[in-house]
Amino acid sequence: MLKLYHYHISANSRRVWITLLEKDIAFELVSLKLDGDQFQPEFLALNPFHQIPVLVDDGFSVVESLAILDYLEAKYPTPALLPTDAKAVATVRMVEMVTVNELLPAMEPLFFQMMDIAEQKPEKLEQAKQKSATVLTFFEHLLGDSPYFGGKHLTLAEVVAGTVVPWFPSLGMSLGNFPKLSAWSEHLMERASWQKTQPIPELMEAAATRMKAVIAQRQTH
Repeated sequence: MLKLYHYHISANSRRVWITLLEKDIAFELVSLKLDGDQFQPEFLALNPFHQIPVLVDDGFSVVESLAILDYLEAKYPTPALLPTDAKAVATVRMVEMVTVNELLPAMEPLFFQMMDIAEQKPEKLEQAKQKSATVLTFFEHLLGDSPYFGGKHLTLAEVVAGTVVPWFPSLGMSLGNFPKLSAWSEHLMERASWQKTQPIPELMEAAATRMKAVIAQRQTH
């Protein structure tokens, strides 16, 4: 049976978890606390970079969430989460990469502010909102009048961006200026896989406490 090593509030982990659920693949979920678990020899043998998620399939370890998604799509092609049309494939890949490389780094100050992890300067928060808005505008145009980024069916673009975009209202940034993306986000949140993997408040609070301790420790060294 597949094993997914994950952390409960990680968008990177969650996108793999959702994919496993959407494809109805049997798997074992192995939760790490990231307070030292990731540095244990057993885990370093799976991923020497001590990061989650890691998917283990019959002794074969796959690291990096996007690589894991591609692995699952290749090995379990039904239901397909990657379209075949060239433009649709490019759209899905753009959404994946822009989410990881642009949107997640941009929204980090907003996330830290929401979690009360570290005081954020007003100008830094405004910059985060502006950068995030650039990505959300790009996504709004890409989505167009389609229900999903790849057309009529759920894709890996939803799995990746859909674990990030729905957070914005909680981060103090309305999706009101992006009506198509807002409707898309609400639709995803109604799916069983999104609801099952949504971090509960208690886990968020525990993670915030842990992250505060890590930051405080760094500041004393």
